[in-house]
Amino acid sequence: MQLYIEKLCMQENIVFLSKKVPLLNINNRMKQLSLLAITAFFFISCNKRYVKNDDTVIIIGAGISGLAAAKELKENGVEHVIVLEASDKSGGRMKTDRSLGFAFDEGASWIHRPIGNPITDLAIDAGATTFLTDDDNVVVYDIDGSVYSDEDYDTQDEAFEEAVGKVHRAGMNSQSFETVYHSLYADKADDRLWKFMVSSYLEFDLGGDISKLSSNEFYDDKEHKGVDVIVTNGYDNITNYLAKGLDIRYNERVSKVDYTDETKILVTSTSGTFEASAVVVTVPLGVLKSDNFQFAPELTDEKKDALDDLAMGTVNKYVFVWDTAFWDVDLQYIGYTPETKGTFNHFLNIKKYSNNNALMAFTFGEYSRTAEDLTNVEITDLVMNNLKSIYGSNVPNPTNMLRTRWNSNVNSFGCYSFVQQGGESSAYKILAKSINDRVYFAGEHTSFDYRSSVHGAYASGITAANEMLKRYK
Repeated sequence: MQLYIEKLCMQENIVFLSKKVPLLNINNRMKQLSLLAITAFFFISCNKRYVKNDDTVIIIGAGISGLAAAKELKENGVEHVIVLEASDKSGGRMKTDRSLGFAFDEGASWIHRPIGNPITDLAIDAGATTFLTDDDNVVVYDIDGSVYSDEDYDTQDEAFEEAVGKVHRAGMNSQSFETVYHSLYADKADDRLWKFMVSSYLEFDLGGDISKLSSNEFYDDKEHKGVDVIVTNGYDNITNYLAKGLDIRYNERVSKVDYTDETKILVTSTSGTFEASAVVVTVPLGVLKSDNFQFAPELTDEKKDALDDLAMGTVNKYVFVWDTAFWDVDLQYIGYTPETKGTFNHFLNIKKYSNNNALMAFTFGEYSRTAEDLTNVEITDLVMNNLKSIYGSNVPNPTNMLRTRWNSNVNSFGCYSFVQQGGESSAYKILAKSINDRVYFAGEHTSFDYRSSVHGAYASGITAANEMLKRYK
């Protein structure tokens, strides 16, 4: 009896054993098993794609996930790694403005739960300085300037935490957090202190407005240990450190990734078309969901559904500077309970960890989107109305201010991801999957365990790089 093996890998355009090779006298079990093993080897081999030493790998996006991926590849022997970045600097949502004489981090500010957090050691190596924050060092004021007592505040805070857990347990996939919350706690819908906690705590943490937030898929991720620290000299110290030695091409806005050809990937960017053997896509979820970024072939229905499960939240920051501080400079945070949820109700005292007479205000949820259309004068007036309610009508206007507009930022279309009503958190895992071992994905929106965080984004870049390195030779 004479048998033949012929294997054609159409995906690779490679013919293994292109000539028919006779295997003579196969008449025992061992030889049959050997034949099966050889055949299995060829099937496995043709399904693997290897990044070779002289191949080009393109990283799309120089945020922390893209920088982490590029650095990991370079340190493990991949010579030709090109990072394409849409803006004129690296860092992505780790963006620092020093125009007022101190570091104003427009995006990430804190290292959350620093014990076991990979950003902690990275910050030390990068020369970033930090300050231990104290969430309990807060005084909350009502609209008439009266102070919520510590006893009342602590009691209500504990009750609110219990309410969040109850919503999580009672929630259904088809219902928003707001729907379940209002059904369980109808008497709290107009409670100003509870609206303060909804926005300053829940919406700040998760990014999304409770009217859009899933009622049962919003808290199933993990966290490290320890008390949060804030980076005081600029988060860009960390991303600048990671960017050293990398080939980053700035002002290169990628619009399309074409992986139709089995031998190369074409990346369309501002200056033209780049060719690569493998690509790591690290653009934010908001960009992936927009019409500004395309794939050919289109993404699978599974990935499209995952994109629909998640949404991009918005938290905006506003920093104000005065000649003299008129507030209690020993406080870490100042709270205010306006009638409208999410409207400049939370202030970070920058004076607490610096020599600058400055406060940072925030907007959360849907109001944060609305506020992007307001002028600087209108923003300042609204903030001063709140501060005058607390400290009196003689409080002076600030001498300078800076602000963010993350929702309208074309490089992100928001700040960080959340599971929206009707969505499932498994979407994070689906978005992390590579395509044909050629197109890889990274970013906070691909981290199931540490979504919406800097450390989640950083770790996802390393994960994507290591997945690629398994196919490197």
